[in-house]
Amino acid sequence: MVNNTVKLSDINAYEYDAIFYPGGHGPLWDLAEDPTSRQLIETFYYQGKPVGAVCHGPAVFRHTRSDRDEPLVQGKRVTGFTNGEEAAVGLTEVVPFLVEDMLKENGGLYEKADDFTSYVVTDGNLVTGQNPVSSEACVNAVLALLK
Repeated sequence: MVNNTVKLSDINAYEYDAIFYPGGHGPLWDLAEDPTSRQLIETFYYQGKPVGAVCHGPAVFRHTRSDRDEPLVQGKRVTGFTNGEEAAVGLTEVVPFLVEDMLKENGGLYEKADDFTSYVVTDGNLVTGQNPVSSEACVNAVLALLK
């Protein structure tokens, strides 16, 4: 509920079991560049807690780093909104970067299914979903890691 929204800066990662970033184009401009968001993701990941993102949500991995100061997604299987899906919605020239390209540039082992079909990838405690149709399966994959 909006009335109960907590600021990212007020979240203590030690009090939560997982973190999940939904999609929408917004994360490309704000969460991908937010140092507080980046710190939360890194803290959850280093603690071995599930870190999930779906659709444009994986944009949050743009600047996240591993404990070896490499991109967090480097060498990990990941997915996110495809370049083809972005072209299909007519926003390739509007967005500040393409999720698929960014994940590949950061060394992610990018995978995808046909555009606008459900596809989820789990690599360790990192869970990513390709598009909005993947949301339920992505959340379920995060929940499975919590069992």
